[in-house]
Amino acid sequence: MVQKYLPEPFIFAIILTMVAFVIAIVLCRQTPIEAIEHWGNGVWSLLAFAMQMALVLVCGSTLAEAPSVKKVISLLASIPKTPTAAIAIVSVVSAVACWINWGFGLIVGAIFAKEIARKLRGVDYRLLISAAYSGFVVWHAGLSGSIPLSMATSGQELCNVTHGALTSPIPLSNSIFDIHNIAIVVAIIAAFAIINTLMHPKGDKVVAVNPDLLKEEKAPTPATNTAATPAERMENSKILSWIIALLGLSYLFIHIFINGNGLDLNTVIMLFLFLGIILHKTPLAYVKAFSKSSTSAAGILLQFPFYAGIMGIIMGVGKSGLCLGNMISNACIDISTPQTFPLLTFLSAGLINIFIPSGGGQWAVQAPIMFPAGANLGVDPAITGIAIAWGDAWTNLIQPFWAIPALAIAKLNAKDIMGFCLINLLVSGIIICLGLLVWV
Repeated sequence: MVQKYLPEPFIFAIILTMVAFVIAIVLCRQTPIEAIEHWGNGVWSLLAFAMQMALVLVCGSTLAEAPSVKKVISLLASIPKTPTAAIAIVSVVSAVACWINWGFGLIVGAIFAKEIARKLRGVDYRLLISAAYSGFVVWHAGLSGSIPLSMATSGQELCNVTHGALTSPIPLSNSIFDIHNIAIVVAIIAAFAIINTLMHPKGDKVVAVNPDLLKEEKAPTPATNTAATPAERMENSKILSWIIALLGLSYLFIHIFINGNGLDLNTVIMLFLFLGIILHKTPLAYVKAFSKSSTSAAGILLQFPFYAGIMGIIMGVGKSGLCLGNMISNACIDISTPQTFPLLTFLSAGLINIFIPSGGGQWAVQAPIMFPAGANLGVDPAITGIAIAWGDAWTNLIQPFWAIPALAIAKLNAKDIMGFCLINLLVSGIIICLGLLVWV
């Protein structure tokens, strides 16, 4: 069904734009002109974020192209000896990596899966990449989850965005490191390792990778220090690479360990960038590898403005005073009890995430509604926040937006993996719902 009916991600973005446009006019009583303005005002609202996403993909891919990194990944990829073992290890490794940091896990998981496919015959390539991507569902409950980190950040902004429901930050011990949240994460990882292996096709139904797709290209041979011109000597100078990399890594050390700041998207990009410069040894070698990896960012650069436009429609308020994002959240509030509120918050967040696949957008739309409502019902705000976070991550499994980087590395289409991801969506949804009900 997915192979037949799911279009390319860009078509999906166009269709969702049309759906959001019509719904805003019908339900929010916005005029077509208002909806168009909300869309146009939102189109460029994610430019900085789009650049970050493109860089995390390109810098991560370039780092993985370094000869020393390839050796490590190749060594790890030699561990599984059967297709099912390969699927299981990819499921676990990618999920753990995404829990540590979503950008790191998204890139490493896809590269690790691709290397296994290069070494092990008989494994279904579609399922292998799907297993690598499925771990992304735990990222918002992990160390780089933007919503838990936003709740833990003190300042007036926290009070403003929650409409006064939160006046002091919520420590990570009550959200990410709460035993209930950890139990949900562990249960999902274990379930994916089992379910993904059970989904592996049999016999001639296995779709193996085309060997030409994964053929290794010969690495460029750096010039020697006896190059004919001063320009060539600088291009192939290891000293220049070490100087600039030392500057960048020194900043990261000061930022993280001395000033006590945690990892975020920008620090991950910087880490990938400067480690890559070191491991490629010379500036010219890094430039060539970076240029090769840059082609994989085309989908991000094309589609992010359209999803930003959708976010503009969802968050836009016309003369009617109605906002589509608020209407979805309020619909869940109206039928909630203290026991079911976290569950319905999670489900509404999952629905909104299909239209706004961004943690920041999710936070902006739902925090002003759900936190005051949860406070009125007597629900722990930490549970409200983590329910939004899980909902934001959950439907990423069927939203091609975040799969773009992994698919670009794997050279597959969204329709190749979404059938498997749909099963993972159902399994993880059951686990999260049960976990939230127990948590309350």
